[in-house]
Amino acid sequence: MPFAHVAARSSTIRRFPLSILVLAAALAGHASAETSAAPGATDLDAVVVTATASERTLDTAPASMSVITREELAARPVYDLAEALRGEPGIGLSGIGLDRRGVSVRGMDPSYTVTLLDGMRVNSSIGAIAHSDYDLGWMPAAAIERVEIVRGPMSSLYGSDALGGVVNVISRSATDAWRGSLRANAGEPAADGGSRRQFAVYAGGPLVADTLGLSMVADRSRIDETPDPLVPGTSRREARDADSGSATLSWTPGEFHRVDLRWLGGREERVRHGLQSGSNPYIYESRDEVDREQWALSHRGRWGWGESGLRLSRASLDKINHRAPGNPTGPQHLRDEIADGHLARTFGERHRVTVGGEWRRESLEDVLVNTAGSDQTIHRAVFLQDEIALADGWELVLGDRYDRHQRFGGQHSPRAYLVHERDGWVFKGGAGRGFKAPTLKQLSPEYYASIAGLLELFGNPELRPEVSTTYELSAQYRGERWHAQATAFENRLRDLIEIVCVERCGQPGVMEIRTYRNVDRAHLAGIELAGAVDLTATLALEGNYTYLDARDEDADRKLEMRSHHSGAATLAWTPVDAFTARLRAEYIGSQLEYPSRGPAIEVPADTLYALDLSYRIGSALTLRGGVENIGDARQDSIDLQYPYPQRGRSYYLGFDLDF
Repeated sequence: MPFAHVAARSSTIRRFPLSILVLAAALAGHASAETSAAPGATDLDAVVVTATASERTLDTAPASMSVITREELAARPVYDLAEALRGEPGIGLSGIGLDRRGVSVRGMDPSYTVTLLDGMRVNSSIGAIAHSDYDLGWMPAAAIERVEIVRGPMSSLYGSDALGGVVNVISRSATDAWRGSLRANAGEPAADGGSRRQFAVYAGGPLVADTLGLSMVADRSRIDETPDPLVPGTSRREARDADSGSATLSWTPGEFHRVDLRWLGGREERVRHGLQSGSNPYIYESRDEVDREQWALSHRGRWGWGESGLRLSRASLDKINHRAPGNPTGPQHLRDEIADGHLARTFGERHRVTVGGEWRRESLEDVLVNTAGSDQTIHRAVFLQDEIALADGWELVLGDRYDRHQRFGGQHSPRAYLVHERDGWVFKGGAGRGFKAPTLKQLSPEYYASIAGLLELFGNPELRPEVSTTYELSAQYRGERWHAQATAFENRLRDLIEIVCVERCGQPGVMEIRTYRNVDRAHLAGIELAGAVDLTATLALEGNYTYLDARDEDADRKLEMRSHHSGAATLAWTPVDAFTARLRAEYIGSQLEYPSRGPAIEVPADTLYALDLSYRIGSALTLRGGVENIGDARQDSIDLQYPYPQRGRSYYLGFDLDF
């Protein structure tokens, strides 16, 4: 995995909301006009680093990308990465069990998205811990400078799991003068339960002028339990209590070199109440304690011959469950140790070549994984990328990465992308292959789990990686006061790992024997439209729309819980510099759900509206307030099997104080 954090400082259209439909048809988003200062709109000249591991402008980066800035995150309540990504083009939220959510890119499973912190992979818990959304809480929101989102496979740079996309969280850096900020938010729902509170502090500045800098963040947040009105004493949404922080020491011994030492950590507690069924049902309390920690040391340098980057990191995640009454699940410990680096050099005026490699040791301690209660595997990889200037306004990016896995062998991940820029237009097109390695549990011949007394599940050491091949083509145009883009994509997945029955299948009164196998294929294709326009000097509109056709090719049916249509729009009004009002709309189209018995169920479409207000007093204090889910739309109150509960109408107040 390359060093992707460089020196830059810096979804038939029935019942579709009129505002989003008009925007999609007229504009075709997260973008700003070329010369405007549209409130809350994205700067297309912003520097991004995730697509190539080198600095590129957003509109010419060789990938389908969007960026969320620190200012946009501050404009609304954000408690985790899933909330930060809501409303972005091609991004959806998927239920992963226990009323928790995962991030889905272009209809792909949440486990097919890699999360990076400053370009560094963090250990993915979603494949090792059931119902895990713990990857969404690594970085405190107050520590985020921006979030870069790549839609499409990026295994050519980032290896396993990046067959759907990449979310790269870029942290705030120390500045040349001491600066700090305080942030507080409090949210109160209209119904019972679910109150939210958040307090964060940031400070950063020089310890030694032009040589040594320090940035620090501490964050405290709490979300109260939401009771289930249908089953008194149980939870509809679990309670969360989280403390997190980070500290980065940056040393710049010269103009062309920088060394960063970072610590990132946090502790989180989740509490929920459930109903244990049976002849003597009872209410139980389940409490998860989750501890995260990461240490990272990195160097980047510019030399006479080119550039280099080198990183060492170690990340761990521990989960302990307590249950009363009843038996808790066993403790689980994940650890990733990574060393990676790259060299980049420009040859003549047409080629910038990057070569690099990665070594990663993935470890899991879990009593279920095997008789020893622990397992590990080694990943090794090398990659090559060539950014080729073919002619004036034409660029071709070619890349390939070879990953060698200790268990299943090797995997190539090639990628090619062409970019053409001319007279305000940017045309892009490319193809790439991504893969996802089987998890340690899936590969272990000794893995065993008894699930709900209905089946026994075993691992399979003969599994192959899941592979996707994606093609995409896009066009975008930038005018003086507006911007629009359209993207078409096709994604074919093969060797998808599914749980299949191998013995005692369908026999009443006995437990089925199941295992993992590479059996499934899927086809996902769609269109993404995005754009922004300055309606007046004080009024700006931006939005996006995604059409998705997702099918299970083996079962010959639509994939479950994927919306054909989705979209989002924001209308921002800034009558004076100090005040901004934003009206947000998010549309989630109808979805199909396949129960274990009976025909498919159609989950109706839903539209969520929110209002955000901000007022700046002087140069230091900003007051914020608003309403989330104004219409109190909650599909989970209509369909009890809806994969995750929508938060009902709630009101929030907050402030930002800079010093």
